[in-house]
Amino acid sequence: MSVESDVSIRPLRASDREAWDRLFHGYINFYEAKVPADVIDLTWERLIGEKDGFWGAVAVDEHDRPIGLAHVVFHPSTWSSTSYCYLEDLYVDRDARRHGVGRALIKAVYEEADRRGASRTYWATKQDNSQARRLYDRVARLSSFVQYRR
Repeated sequence: MSVESDVSIRPLRASDREAWDRLFHGYINFYEAKVPADVIDLTWERLIGEKDGFWGAVAVDEHDRPIGLAHVVFHPSTWSSTSYCYLEDLYVDRDARRHGVGRALIKAVYEEADRRGASRTYWATKQDNSQARRLYDRVARLSSFVQYRR
């Protein structure tokens, strides 16, 4: 794979579970987080069933093997009559990076958000995630908002 045009993006399929587990655990490990197994199972069920506003896509190689993932949550907004699209998880397998896979996944998310009439697509990343932020700076506008958590 050498250019974005070689990347195929498609919705998650039930047959992707094993590859999805590998990718999602890679994402969780990247952020040095811990997610209980029952939550991972629930996330899979929500994505596959498109429940609770969840939608998932994978980037696949020429053999239809998933090499990247995008998970989004569509939700209503108090500031808009339409929905918003929150890109909660975006991850590309280390060996597939720097080949347009992340960009293609974001493009697919934008297309799905447009198809559903979402008026905003947004996401967050760690401040020091410089490699991803180089891409994000090219495909979106950095917000001035600061995130707080409990």
